[in-house]
Amino acid sequence: MSVWPAWEVCEHGGTLSWLYVRLDFPDGAGVDALAVVSDGGSVCVEEIRAHPALSLDDLAVLADWIEEPLLEAFWAGERAAGRAPIPVAHHDDPGASRGARRRARPAWPRGAEGRLLLAREYRAAQEAGADPVLAVMRATGHGRRRSLGLIARARDAGLLTPRHARR
Repeated sequence: MSVWPAWEVCEHGGTLSWLYVRLDFPDGAGVDALAVVSDGGSVCVEEIRAHPALSLDDLAVLADWIEEPLLEAFWAGERAAGRAPIPVAHHDDPGASRGARRRARPAWPRGAEGRLLLAREYRAAQEAGADPVLAVMRATGHGRRRSLGLIARARDAGLLTPRHARR
């Protein structure tokens, strides 16, 4: 994750800082955001661009991914300018950073193990009467096209029944 300042506005004894945020994930996903941080420690995201597009669930946790690094960058800039002391921790868990616990997509094994887990998710959804493709999308964190490709690879490996009866 990269955070760098865009611009800053000081008025009425307070400071508002706009910061650019870039998240790059190992699977090639990326998110660019423009966020505003106030000297009170509140964060507001103004603009988001993601490739591939974020699901609603990912969008809901985006603030958790970027909140701590944004505040750290903001307070580092404030300390460098001599304007503010080190802030008191604002969240309940002072341990590991939130960014270290969250990823754009859940960890999913590659190769044969990943195909086997995918086939289990697919069959479990079928037996429950749910949409199996949607279940695979939720489990892997990938979009519909990528999930359909993973399902096809599991079929090719013989882990799922063929789509159509062969003649």
